[in-house]
Amino acid sequence: MTNTRKRPRRKLIALAASLAVATASLALWTGNAQAVVGLPTPDHVVVVVMENHAYSQVIGSSSAPYINNTLKAGGANLTQSFGITHPSEPNYYQLFSGSNQGRTDDSCVSVGSISAANLGSELIAAGKTWGSYNEGLPSQGSTVCSNSAGKYAQKHNPWFGFSNVPTNTAYTMTQFPTDYTTLPKVSFVVPNLCNDMHDCSVTTGDTWIQNKLGAYATWAQTHNSILVVTFDEDNKSSGNKIPTVFYGQHVTPGSSSGTTYNHYNMLRTLEDLAGLTTHAGNAASASDITGIWN
Repeated sequence: MTNTRKRPRRKLIALAASLAVATASLALWTGNAQAVVGLPTPDHVVVVVMENHAYSQVIGSSSAPYINNTLKAGGANLTQSFGITHPSEPNYYQLFSGSNQGRTDDSCVSVGSISAANLGSELIAAGKTWGSYNEGLPSQGSTVCSNSAGKYAQKHNPWFGFSNVPTNTAYTMTQFPTDYTTLPKVSFVVPNLCNDMHDCSVTTGDTWIQNKLGAYATWAQTHNSILVVTFDEDNKSSGNKIPTVFYGQHVTPGSSSGTTYNHYNMLRTLEDLAGLTTHAGNAASASDITGIWN
């Protein structure tokens, strides 16, 4: 005779097994963004934004030996990376917030006049750290439109336009730390109008990156960190194709990607590298930059 008392126990065991499978499946599907898309989880990402040069003016050029021989050779090169529009300022807003926020020229913005989500506000809301390092900025948090002595221009610093990004997270370049462990989770570095290649040569900008950030780049290779060098727009004669290179511990040396990417893809990737679950503006529908990670 079959012992009917064992049946409820068997059912409970089967139910528990089914729940375990369901829980494992749910964990897989609800894992963090990095697990889903295969991105690394760096402690720090530093993004340097240069100015107004086409891909062909920098990548492969003898005028940019550091970018080519160190960052590109030892990191990853995006061969189809594009700015979105002209002139400069809208591109910075698109890179930082996924929208030009109505900016169509290079005029000085009213400080704190925009409340839309952006990379800085998302990081802060998630309890992570954000900062910008602005060469020529007269002092930390200064909201001046320009500083001729330091060749500074607010148009290249979109964080000042947002009410949800504290102005005191805007540092001078002299405040860039020598102890890189103290860097924010994500930070932007914006050289002045000469060193960003806007008013001066490609060689000037290349040398500046090496002198100011070369030590960080070397450190990033062994300290779970990433350096990104990109441009706002091209020279208006190359279809807005711009140089973009990644360098750091999780970047496959000598790799490249021929997938077409723009500032929205970059923003989405920065958000996901930081483990954010929100995405600003057009970054929400953009894909991550892939194929370069080890």
